Amino acid sequence: MKEKVLLAFSGGLDTSFCAMYLAKEKGYEVHTAIANTGGFSAEELAIIEEKAYRLGVKSHKTLDVTKDYYEKSIKYMVFGNVLRNGTYPISVSSERIFQAIAIIEYAKELGVDYVAHGSTGAGNDQVRFDLTFEILAPNIKILTPTRDMVLTREYEINYLKENGYEADFVKMEYSINKGLWGTSIGGKETLKSNQTLPESAYPSQVTQMQGEQLTIGFEKGEIVSVNGKVYENKIEAINAVEAIGAKFGIGRDMHIGDTIIGIKGRVGFEAAGALLIINAHKMLEKHTLTKWQQYWKDQLGTWYGMFLHEAQYLEPVMRDIEAFLAQSQENVTGTVILNLRPYGYTLVGVESSFDLMKTDFGEYGEMNKAWTADDVKGFTKILGNQMKIYHNVQKRNGK
Repeated sequence: MKEKVLLAFSGGLDTSFCAMYLAKEKGYEVHTAIANTGGFSAEELAIIEEKAYRLGVKSHKTLDVTKDYYEKSIKYMVFGNVLRNGTYPISVSSERIFQAIAIIEYAKELGVDYVAHGSTGAGNDQVRFDLTFEILAPNIKILTPTRDMVLTREYEINYLKENGYEADFVKMEYSINKGLWGTSIGGKETLKSNQTLPESAYPSQVTQMQGEQLTIGFEKGEIVSVNGKVYENKIEAINAVEAIGAKFGIGRDMHIGDTIIGIKGRVGFEAAGALLIINAHKMLEKHTLTKWQQYWKDQLGTWYGMFLHEAQYLEPVMRDIEAFLAQSQENVTGTVILNLRPYGYTLVGVESSFDLMKTDFGEYGEMNKAWTADDVKGFTKILGNQMKIYHNVQKRNGK
């Protein structure tokens, strides 16, 4: 009997090569599965399945993990306003963990001898998949032809062509990963420090030139409405914001950062929904959280994002951070108003019954109601004591 392997399959160049190579050259009984984290339509998933069978696989399955991805990751990334290096909403980084979990659980169900993925040896995904597989199924061996053979994209394209596989190989020149929280784009331009992606490389094109207003409603930190329409399903709400923002070309940027394996990495991305939601949420928090709530949230949000990016989702401390982030959202309820325009947006303001600006204590720069002028004079005098003492000692010592 042939040994069985389950390949994490996206229909892209690397996984297409792996599917054919493992079946044709290595003689395995190849099964494929795609773990959808919200980036594919039913039509796109059907096309991916058709591709898998044309590559010679025994079976193919779609695993929908979008709900888990939102409930167990995206929700907390919004709570923490997570943007790696202040730019990237950790789109692919976070979804890979949930894809890996879904794939390895299905591998155990199938009873395969091996689990495989198409990651190269120079990126982060190899660690995310390997580590998750090793923790959750240490007895299933891992196959990684693209990494082990140190293949170029040109080699893979030629191999598929020579073996009669027909595809849009020009499109395959770019590595595109779509998910609920954004789309990453890698290509020849992202390998150079002084180039950027061409307009044509982005899956979404700018179609809206006239500005419009957008309102996003939150309840305890979670998105609940878009332009006044209430959504029970948070995934539908995110998709609604994405659809509105994408037509303006909002959310495009280039992420440059440190990889898990220690080298610098560069990737383009578009994430209109993620960027608009995170920044709207952050503005609402500025109005509804205290100074120290915001400060400690920033620290833990940064750590949470770093750990997600570096394949540490299964580390128990992540559950502790999530508990803190969730508790911090008790008063983060209200509506944020934004003005959208081509390639950008402006945060206008918020409406919230928890707005800490709306108090009986005073109006900034205008009127003090809960203290007197003498109170402030005394407060300022005591506040300056430590600095006065320091400078007095410095002066006494001739400095």
